[in-house]
Amino acid sequence: MLMQINHTETAPGVVVIALSGRVMLGAESEQIVTLVKGLLRHGKGIIIFDLAGVRSLDSTGIGRFIACYNEILASGGSMRMAGATGHLLDVFRVTRLDLVFPFYATAEEAAKA
Repeated sequence: MLMQINHTETAPGVVVIALSGRVMLGAESEQIVTLVKGLLRHGKGIIIFDLAGVRSLDSTGIGRFIACYNEILASGGSMRMAGATGHLLDVFRVTRLDLVFPFYATAEEAAKA
């Protein structure tokens, strides 16, 4: 399954980006950074990535999240990760990005933080 991406503004300035499928090398994952840049230009300061539907992630996918983090941080915003479990969460732990990105069980929990 290719990557799919949807986003919803859940509160003023708070956007949940729901990803599903494979976040890997290719044009599909480029959409993540492009979307984040657009949201930041429109004053959205809290970006939550809902990863519950992500089935696989490679180094390029990880790089997309790092690029987003840098963009969000530079704009004074906040990036939060939600819904990562099992192997997906292990990938973030092995790369030690779980110490950089805050992780929450659900997007709703991340929005309340």
